[in-house]
Amino acid sequence: MSAGKMITYDQLMSPLLKALFSLGGSGSIDEIYEAVVEQENFDEQTLAVLHNPEKSSQTEIHYRLAWARTYLKKAGYLENSSRGVWALTDKAKQISEIDSREIVNFVRSLDKQSQQIKADAVEPGNSFVEPPEEVLAWREQLHHILIEEMSPDAFERLTQRMLRESGFVHVEVTGRTGDGGIDGKGIARINGLMSFHIAFQCKKYKGSVGAPEIRNFRGAIVGRADRGMFITTGSFTKAAIEEANRDGAAPIDLVDGDQLADKLKELALGIKTELVEKVTVEPGWFLNL
Repeated sequence: MSAGKMITYDQLMSPLLKALFSLGGSGSIDEIYEAVVEQENFDEQTLAVLHNPEKSSQTEIHYRLAWARTYLKKAGYLENSSRGVWALTDKAKQISEIDSREIVNFVRSLDKQSQQIKADAVEPGNSFVEPPEEVLAWREQLHHILIEEMSPDAFERLTQRMLRESGFVHVEVTGRTGDGGIDGKGIARINGLMSFHIAFQCKKYKGSVGAPEIRNFRGAIVGRADRGMFITTGSFTKAAIEEANRDGAAPIDLVDGDQLADKLKELALGIKTELVEKVTVEPGWFLNL
């Protein structure tokens, strides 16, 4: 698909379902994104378009996929877990194709009737559908703080704290100039039995990180770490993702702005989530696996 012909969120519904079928019926947001991008053959320029560069690092494709998931969930075709895994429902498994416009009309009518949200929450096409979690205001506020208000040194310390809270040990911030882009290092422990050394780079950035930055970072960690981790408040181009996973080269784990926000929320680092927990066992879910 060429740039300038941006696919709409409702046009992404069928590709999204197809991607989940190819993934075995369930997948993370990133897995779904990669599967859709591959099957739809989006070009690099299209994938680099940001939805709102001034407020968020989220790309337009990510944004529209979020809306597609929301509509499909409300229409009963998808379900999602608290860990961010999306799965096909029995309803989705029983159909061969969908009418996206019919789904849009059904969900809008459903939300208007139930009056679940205020009429001024207007998102694509003047709908009254509750916004996806990925595009809520807290993400925009966090993005602004990280990019505009937090100093580079503080961002490095935030990365250090996040890695420590995630189970890494001996996490140090180096940040020395001329160090090939390496901002710090640490040791990842797996089940208390295995460990490997990592070097990380954290980049406060509004745009997309490209393949050259990944290649340069990989060159800096050769002989100094088992693998690298590149953390950015922005996003990664398709070429950067491919370079990070290139066969025969030292692996580079990528963490973009959305993943960073999710991890900070999960670890409750500067983000407070207030929930009233209600636990219900759903027998049908287990019996239909």
